[in-house]
Amino acid sequence: MAIYTEEVADYIWRNGEIIPWAEATIHVNAVGHASVAGIFEGIKAYWNEEQEELYVFRLEEHLERFLDSIRMVRYGFEYTRQDLGGAVLELLKANEYRRDVYIRPYIFQKGLVRELLQAQPGKATELIIDSWPFSSYRDTNKALQVCVSSWTRISDNVMPPRLKCFSNYHNGRLAAMDAVVAGYDWPIMLDDRGKVTEGPGACLLLVRKGRVIAPPVTSAILESVTRETIFTLLEEVLKIPFEQREVDRTELYVADEIFFVGTGWEIMPVASVDRLPVGSGKTGPITLGIVEAYRKVVTGQDERHPEWRTPVWESER
Repeated sequence: MAIYTEEVADYIWRNGEIIPWAEATIHVNAVGHASVAGIFEGIKAYWNEEQEELYVFRLEEHLERFLDSIRMVRYGFEYTRQDLGGAVLELLKANEYRRDVYIRPYIFQKGLVRELLQAQPGKATELIIDSWPFSSYRDTNKALQVCVSSWTRISDNVMPPRLKCFSNYHNGRLAAMDAVVAGYDWPIMLDDRGKVTEGPGACLLLVRKGRVIAPPVTSAILESVTRETIFTLLEEVLKIPFEQREVDRTELYVADEIFFVGTGWEIMPVASVDRLPVGSGKTGPITLGIVEAYRKVVTGQDERHPEWRTPVWESER
């Protein structure tokens, strides 16, 4: 289920320039401190072999979320959304990608940083755009064994989940470590009122009686681009009803299907929660339908919503 590999690209984008990947270094003294308020985004591009085209999926929406997070931490930033979009395409072309790619823009304070709080607004920043090949999760027969975590999900007035900040992810990391040590694949986290939120790095949806249910964005979740895509596919392609509302823990135990969604994981089915099988214990029919619809739209096999797909190589032909 991992999306990360040890492969590296030939080039990386740094502060307006395409440079060799190996030259993108900073001093070790800056690493930990600078990353406290570091902001990042995860984007994917999908290769369509038949069309010989690489499509960046929902680039505009991902960059908008990136800029929203930068605004919340009050960093100094000089690039527009159009600048960032052009930089992503420039990097993909420089690396001559003709395969699926994961793209990660991130920003952190420039120079030697020794102040953990970094409370002064408008600090100068470094902007990096990295990329690497990835393989999508394809085996829908391998659903996850998950647990409900004892760790509480961070809340909007503590460390806001809609802020895509490196330090926020330690909350999910603690839950994930506990789950793995206990023999599970992954956890589901609850908020401080015991309501279902999401899993580390991925939102959660469930199916009950033919209806897809999702916790609302006010339930301590990241505002997910993938989740919004699936809502559209449910309505327009699959014709399956869905709703956003608070979800109790015990609804997980009686759900017919459960699956995680996110840019990195795409759609990841769940087989059991706290050792209780979800439905038949196998990937359900609605989940399988969503997987198929999602794969077609991200690769351009489904031509609906062309505004979601930014072609990389079109201008070169």
